[in-house]
Amino acid sequence: MSGDSSIEDIRNQKIDEMKKETEDATESEAGAPAEPVYVNGVDKLTSTTSEYDVVLVDFYADWCGPCQMLEPVVESIAESTAAAVAKVDVDANQQLAAQFGVQGVPTMVLFADGEPVEQMVGFEDEGTLRSLVEQYS
Repeated sequence: MSGDSSIEDIRNQKIDEMKKETEDATESEAGAPAEPVYVNGVDKLTSTTSEYDVVLVDFYADWCGPCQMLEPVVESIAESTAAAVAKVDVDANQQLAAQFGVQGVPTMVLFADGEPVEQMVGFEDEGTLRSLVEQYS
């Protein structure tokens, strides 16, 4: 019977190791989340842009075709760069969008050290966004 408990102990240890690896994989190089963070409200945006050195904020709308095309691009940026990516639904956060002068979607605002440094309106390809992020990373 003691052999069974050893196998069970090893199995549990392996499960714990796999869980830790999965948790570690959810953060990219510089500790930024490996997937976009959904921001609801000024406080959440402020805390996100303060917490990470470089944050790419995607102001989007669910009904926006170019926003939907941009979705895999921003996911890739979040996964493969040192920048955090924040997503702001302009319909749910109209005041926040107005605060940043968002008049069209998608609008991307790049923050470095908590300050907005670049703003782009419309669909941008991955290479353009990646090089912009890397300039500030």
